[in-house]
Formats: sequence, C-alpha cells, structure tokens
Amino acid sequence: MVACRGAEPPSAPPEGSRAVSFPSADGVRLAGRLIGEGSVAVVLSHMRPADQRSWWSFSEDLADAGYLVLTYDFRGYCPGGVGGCSAGERDLGEIWRDVLGAIDFVRSRGARRVVLIGASMGGTASLVAAAQEGVSVEAVITLSAPASFEGMDLTPDVLTRVTAAKLFIAGTGDGQAAADAERLYDLSPPPKRVEILTTDAHGTDILSSNQAGRARTLILQYLEQVAPP
Repeated sequence: MVACRGAEPPSAPPEGSRAVSFPSADGVRLAGRLIGEGSVAVVLSHMRPADQRSWWSFSEDLADAGYLVLTYDFRGYCPGGVGGCSAGERDLGEIWRDVLGAIDFVRSRGARRVVLIGASMGGTASLVAAAQEGVSVEAVITLSAPASFEGMDLTPDVLTRVTAAKLFIAGTGDGQAAADAERLYDLSPPPKRVEILTTDAHGTDILSSNQAGRARTLILQYLEQVAPP
C-alpha cells in the first residue's frame, strides 16, 4: 500500500476558473474545475488523501502557458465548497475510469489533443486509462506513481499499450517511488523519459518542495516539446 501525502490545499480556486461536472466512464458524476483556454487540454489527477485542490497552484502555470486545464475530484472525494463534491464510493481501484471520463469531457469542450498528468495514484490511474483500447493522448506525466495500487497493476502488458510520450518523475527520498519510476521507464516503449529529483516530497508535494522550480520547469518544457499549446 502506498501512503500518499498532501500539503494544505489552497482555500480559493484559481482566478477565472469555473466549476464543472461530468460523468466517469461508468457513469459516476464527478466535480471539477476548468482553468484557461486552448485546443490542448491537460487533465490533472490527484493523489491520496488530497483532492483536486492540490493541483490548483500548478494549474495556473499551465493555463498561463496556453493550456485548457481540468482538475477534478476522484469518485467518493467530497472536500465540499469550492473544492467540489464527486459522487460514488471511494473505490480507488476504479479511478482510471474517472480519468477516461475526464478525457471525454475536455474533448467535448473543444480539446483536440489531451495530456494526462497524475500524482501518485492519479499517475497510476492515468497510465491505466491511456492503455485502454481506443484512447488517444499525447503524453502521460507522473509524479511518484506506484507500479501497483489497489488492483491497478502497471504490468508490461499494460505499459506496452501506452504509446504516448511518457515522463516519470519521483524523488530520491520518497520510499519506493524512485524505484517504481525507474521500473515504469524500463518497461515502457519510447518516447519516454525519467527524472529522479533530490527530494523526499511525494506527488504534488514535489511542486512545492525544494525541487519545485526544477519540477515545474521540467514539466512545462516537456509539454512544450510533446504537446505545445
């Protein structure tokens, strides 16, 4: 079992963002927020026990760079207020279906290309979603994604079906995370990249850690290469 951590979330949503809701692939109603505009969408999937608010700071960086950005709460996550409230039970082994719903939703809002970025369990779910038949995304970026989480197993068979560009990020002092990032990199087909940062931070906490500047720049530069806005 992977223990995700989370910094204190912001109390206010990004300026100019708008509350939205959409169904997961199996019909669970999910709450989220859209930030920015553009034909390239970035779907941000959160870690445990955080919720969509953990992405809000970085979502502004992405929107400023020209992307349409979606943050959302996985099924069963209900921070309330501006944080939103998704329906359903907190069935973490099924959250990859929430990622599929998010992909469909941003496409319905005009996105012609989609990038998935996930923290910890959100990264694992993003890779599982990208491996599904008929799913087309430009890139998948993970922060501290475990190779296995609540029945979502990133086996060689799953990873070989993820033909999108991939960037695996983890911290040297974050338990098993660095080893998992290296393993996911080794098992995945190109194009791919792995970056192990000198931090103990996990998931979205990396974006506010001692490596925050490097991590944010790394992601933005990678996006500019593989899915420019």
